[in-house]
Amino acid sequence: AIAERAYQRARAFAEERPQGRAIDGKSKDAVAIIEHADVKRMLLDMRTKTEAVRGLAYWVAAQLDVAHRHPDAAVAAKAQGYVDLLTPVVKAWSTDVGVDVANTGVQVHGGMGFINETGAAQHLRDARIAPIYEGTNGIQGLDLVMRKLSLDGGSVMASLMGEMTATAAGLTGDLAPIGARLADALADVTTVMEWMAARGSRPNDLASGATPFLRLLGTVVGGWALAREAQTAARLLDEGDHEMFSSDFLADKIVTARFYADQILPGTAGLVAPSTGGDELMFAIAADRL
Repeated sequence: AIAERAYQRARAFAEERPQGRAIDGKSKDAVAIIEHADVKRMLLDMRTKTEAVRGLAYWVAAQLDVAHRHPDAAVAAKAQGYVDLLTPVVKAWSTDVGVDVANTGVQVHGGMGFINETGAAQHLRDARIAPIYEGTNGIQGLDLVMRKLSLDGGSVMASLMGEMTATAAGLTGDLAPIGARLADALADVTTVMEWMAARGSRPNDLASGATPFLRLLGTVVGGWALAREAQTAARLLDEGDHEMFSSDFLADKIVTARFYADQILPGTAGLVAPSTGGDELMFAIAADRL
């Protein structure tokens, strides 16, 4: 919620704040900063991350409803497994993203963002407590790695990976680039999980990589949520029967999913090494010298 409000405020400011000429020379007058490519990049970064978090949270909430209400016990149990697996991701990754987005919102405002009257800095202060509320996000990472990945012998995580892999494979045509990026990111998840499975007897190895792995997995499941939204948007546009949504809204959903896939998902590759680095460096400097 804070991320969404930070985005709304940053977008409104960017539309009103004139500064600098258009870099392509189309105008000799100062233009609103929203016309500058880097500001567009920041706003899209804020928007796509917020939509990814929202999509994941809604999906997990829906799984909770299925777990509580579905008449088929097997379907309900599967849904509960997803809730148990992804609850630490929703708690930790979402709150980390909230801080990240609010921080970018300050940057969009420039110097004005650092003073109270714009409200941008207030969003960052408000967001900063969220990663601490649930016992700190590091605890959520430990919960994910130490307990949740092994739920039902690892079958819950395997089922989720199967669903995400199927989505990636089903993204064809104009959506194929999204599917390719998602598949690459899923391969990064697999690499880390295989490494962790081989070190089950070394808890400090797992603990040392827990937080970066939670960030990796959150980034991927968020991208999966946006990919599914893009898939639905493309289908509705093809069918031409979408009274609830404008064509622009649906087209923008595809663009935001593509931006996330191109700009955010590749970051998972950089999280593999921190997730699999082990505990050697964590204990290389004695506690009394840190």
